Amino acid sequence: MTDVLTQPRPIRLKGRSYLALTLTPELPFEDWLVRLDDLASRSAGFFLRRPVVLDVTGLDIDRAELRDFVGKLAARQVRIMGIEGASPALLGSDLPPTMADGRPTADIEPPPAAPESAMAEAAASAEPAAPPPPKAVPSMIVTQPVRSGQSLVFLEGDVTVVGSVASGAEIVAGGSIHVYGTLRGRALAGAMGNGAARIFCRKLEAELVAIDGFYKTAEDMEPGHRGKAVQIWLEGETFKVGALA
Repeated sequence: MTDVLTQPRPIRLKGRSYLALTLTPELPFEDWLVRLDDLASRSAGFFLRRPVVLDVTGLDIDRAELRDFVGKLAARQVRIMGIEGASPALLGSDLPPTMADGRPTADIEPPPAAPESAMAEAAASAEPAAPPPPKAVPSMIVTQPVRSGQSLVFLEGDVTVVGSVASGAEIVAGGSIHVYGTLRGRALAGAMGNGAARIFCRKLEAELVAIDGFYKTAEDMEPGHRGKAVQIWLEGETFKVGALA
């Protein structure tokens, strides 16, 4: 009697990347938390429903200090999905897992099991398939106003809004942000590390602007720039604001 084994359909594993905020705290933690509370108070809901990665690279802390710090972030509704830059001795089952820099990945589909006689030959001859090249999409044009509660994310390049951005709305771009109406919500340009990105708008009423991770809230902006047509850029770590003709 011959047994017939039916090869089950393989499980398909899909690689996918998501936008996550990265927090890079500084010592002492208590002083840094005061600044975080200040940001949260000026931009309510900024961390709600957002995945956050905690980068502790170079910090001289022990496991108890890290656990206590993650707990204080959780009490502030900051959900840590992973920790970057931590030694294995710092982590454990009671802390989020370790993470490294995210990058795009292709779909991963495990092949069906091969007979042992073919495994050695396949291992010697098979070469990893190269992921498909990313599509070149340099900009996104939005022809409708961005309403309150909407979050528009485009990490491949610039975002142009032919209209206004309402209070409570958010634009996140890998490049520059252009708003041909009033900018009342949050604008985060250069989100993938582009310090040369800029923010342009016909009327500045923003709750928060950010370029390459550096941010400025409405309370920090010069009153003379409110309601004006401006462009915003970075020089080093300093925000610069200039009038548009």
